[in-house]
Amino acid sequence: MVESSDVFEKNYQAYANRLAGVNLDAIKDTLGLIVENDQFFIPFFNKRYQVSSRGISDENGNRADYIAFIIIAQYILLCPEAPHYDSQWAAFKDFKRASHFTNVNYFASDTEQAIEKQFSGKKDALAAAGERLGGVHEEVTASYDVSIQFAALPRISLLMLFNDEDDEFPAKCSVLFQKHAEFYLDPESLAMTGAYLAKRLTAL
Repeated sequence: MVESSDVFEKNYQAYANRLAGVNLDAIKDTLGLIVENDQFFIPFFNKRYQVSSRGISDENGNRADYIAFIIIAQYILLCPEAPHYDSQWAAFKDFKRASHFTNVNYFASDTEQAIEKQFSGKKDALAAAGERLGGVHEEVTASYDVSIQFAALPRISLLMLFNDEDDEFPAKCSVLFQKHAEFYLDPESLAMTGAYLAKRLTAL
């Protein structure tokens, strides 16, 4: 997803204005925000970002990149009235509100297929990239060459399951969410979160 600088600025300011009206102290427990010296921080894929009325920045004071900014902003703006928790893993297409053709196709192409394309024949490189991104190897009932859980946001984890290519089958990747994720982010933002994971992995 590519945005021009003009669109970035327009959207950034629109979201920043909405964030300025949010009482972060009132939602910090529901969303798992970190409070230090009266400042609010949120971890996102192994990096910490500061959230304030001025917007969202990394710990060096630089603006969050466009995709990270939108996802974090939506996470805050869509805060549910009460916490939700269901640790069962679910495919993106199985979320009730995620059935829109565009969202499902975007998630498949920019998340799962992107990982397959980049790491086909490179399962060890994928495992190493996952570790550098803060992922934790997860034991699952089925057999996979690589299975890693990532903490995207405090209440949203992703599980990446990958089988490398062999003589009979091409590489296959599935990225799952905990079922309660749909209470914290809208479908488009969840799809963007998966794509952001793929982007970070391929950059490491």
